Parts: sequence; C-alpha cells; structure tokens
Amino acid sequence: MITLLTAFAGLLLVAVLLSSLAHRTILSTAALFLVAGFVLGDGVLGLISLRPGDDLVATLAELALFTVLFTDGMRVGWADLRSAWRLPGRALGWGLPLTLVITALGAHWLLGLGWIESLLVGAILAPTDPVFAAALVGNEKVPPRLRQLLNVESGVNDGLALPFVILFLAVASGSADLHLGELGLELGLGIVIGIAVPWAAIKLEQTRWFSASTQYEPLNALAIGLLVLALGKATHGNLFLAAFAAGITVATFGPRQRQSFEHFGELIAEVFKLAALLVFGALISPALLGAVGWQGWLFAIGALIVARPAAIWLSFLRSGLSVREQAAVAWFGPKGFASVVYGLLVLASGIATAQQVFQVVAVTIVASILLHSSTDIVVARWFDDEREVPAWYGTVTRRIRRRG
Repeated sequence: MITLLTAFAGLLLVAVLLSSLAHRTILSTAALFLVAGFVLGDGVLGLISLRPGDDLVATLAELALFTVLFTDGMRVGWADLRSAWRLPGRALGWGLPLTLVITALGAHWLLGLGWIESLLVGAILAPTDPVFAAALVGNEKVPPRLRQLLNVESGVNDGLALPFVILFLAVASGSADLHLGELGLELGLGIVIGIAVPWAAIKLEQTRWFSASTQYEPLNALAIGLLVLALGKATHGNLFLAAFAAGITVATFGPRQRQSFEHFGELIAEVFKLAALLVFGALISPALLGAVGWQGWLFAIGALIVARPAAIWLSFLRSGLSVREQAAVAWFGPKGFASVVYGLLVLASGIATAQQVFQVVAVTIVASILLHSSTDIVVARWFDDEREVPAWYGTVTRRIRRRG
C-alpha cells in the first residue's frame, strides 16, 4: 500500500510538471500511468503487487467510476441536450448500439466467446472518453460542432452503456433469471436516489432560509455526491446509475452549483482516473498480453478501426458532416476510463469467462490509449486551416480561413 501510494504521488507530480507539454505533443498522462503500472506491477518489476480480488481494486474501481459518472452527468443537463442534440443523438442512438453489436460479432467469431459474453465485451468497449483525445476536443481550430458532438457523446455514453454491462454480466453469472426483479429494483432505486437527493438539496438552497457562501459553494455538489453515494450504499441502489442521474439533475436544476463545482469536480475525477489507470496497468502482465494470442490482438485492432468507424459511418449518413469530420469522429472513439472500470468489475465478478473477457478488454484498452492519445494532436492539425460556424441544426455553413 505504501509503495502504491508513493508511486502514485510521484507519478502525479511528474504528470503535473509535464501537463503543459502533454497538451502540445503526443505525450499522454493517461498512457504514463498505464505504462508505469505495467512496469511496476508483478509482471515486470514486482514493486506493486495487486490481485483482481483485492479490496483496494474493487473499492478504487467503484469510487472512480462513481466520481467520473457524476461529473460526466454534470456536463449534459437537459438544456445542453436540447440545444445540441441532433448530431450527438445520432452517435448515441445509432452509433452506440451499432458499435456494441459489431464488437460483439467480432468477439464471437474471432474469440469463440458465447453470445452473452460477446455482448458483454461489446457493452464494455462501446463507451468513449475524450480525455484520451484532449488535443482534439480542446482545440479551438476544430469545428465547434465536432467538439460539442464528442463532448456530449462521451459524457452520456458511459451511463447509457452501464445498464447493458450490468444486465449481460448478470446473465453471464447465471443470476439474471433468479434475481431479475431484484436487479430491476436496484437499478430503479439508483435512479430515484440520483434524482431525488440533488433536486431536494438544490431546492432547499433556493429557499430564503439558506444560502451557500462563495467559499463553500463548490462543496455543495460534493456534498450531494457523497450523500448519493452513502444512500446508494445503505439501500443497495445501483451506485453508478445514481451518480449519472445525480450529475444530470444538478446540471438541469442547479446551473450555479454546476458551474461552481465544475473545475473542482473535474480535478477530483482526474485523480481517481489516474489512480485507476495505475492499478489497471499493474494488473496487466506480459503473460496476459501474450495469452490473448493473435486472435485477441486482431480483435483489439478490429474494435478500433472497424467497429467504431463502421458504426459512425452508418449513423452519420446524410448528416451534413464533411468527410474530414466523419473521419475524426470515427477514429476518436477511444476506449476510455469507463471501459477500464467495467473490465475490473468483470474480473472481480467471478464469472467463468472473467479472465478471458478481461484479457481482450485489456489489450483493446491498451491499444486504444496508446493509439488515440498519441494521434489526437495529428488529427487536430487537419483543421488548422478550417473553422466551422457553430450551427447545431440544419445545413452546414462553413467559411474557410486562408492563411497568408
């Protein structure tokens, strides 16, 4: 534990010192923590010794995913969804399920997994994460509607994929038939807690008897999140759906609370993300990477260059996006943090194929982090000579800015 804490603290300091350089080059702080975990883990140096069943792994995965889903939900209040839903709606309504199905077909045919396990792999690898494509999402030369599309899609698809992960995992473990009502109650209770707690807290603050000071205002959303977590634990409601629903509720009913917490919340989520990546890397070994065989690596590459691009191409037919924009969206579907934690949950679940599922998920995530985080700068430069008018509806209006 001390070794893990020391390694994380040292890596976090290095990440802070290199963060400015990372925003301008192919250097990736996410890849830094993943590779460091791999090197320090049992497979190489053996300085960090972790097992999938360790309490630390399960607790960190749970807290990290809760935090990330809470902050993701805050990015996409109903007002945001209404104002920019046309393109993200295609990516989520068509792109997400198509990616899931195409990935599942690859897992079944290439890896020989059963249909339920293949669908589970598809659900785990369907979400995307803009953190590994930060240079693209944060580059003002990239068309605003494209950045908005990637932000909204990645903010919502973690939560949309979650019920499928839970359902397929329950079926794979053989408990879905016996406990279907219990599973439904758990999911429903999580959503109720996620909506009721922040709504009540925000309405309470809006009364004339209460008012948060400027100093304490960022802690309002933090207190809401902690209360949702505690009540979810106490009532056995689904923590992750509760977190996502709570984030959306805060963004919808408490724009001031959302704004005051935004930067603080993103920093908290980033710390948990990097810690989980370090642990994830420590669970990966050279033996694991070799155990998947050529079929596993072929599947991983296919999930990145076939499943997502094919799904996006079909989803955005006659959408008005240029070929360049469609190519950027198709490529930047990095398998991000949610996939990391979903993989850890499967590994700790005890299902018969847990190890095989984790292995193929792990190699896909590793390939995605290395490829996407090192090509975001390159693709962002495609748009150096182009600016888009931020039009969310109707015909695309473009003006080309010539450089002298």
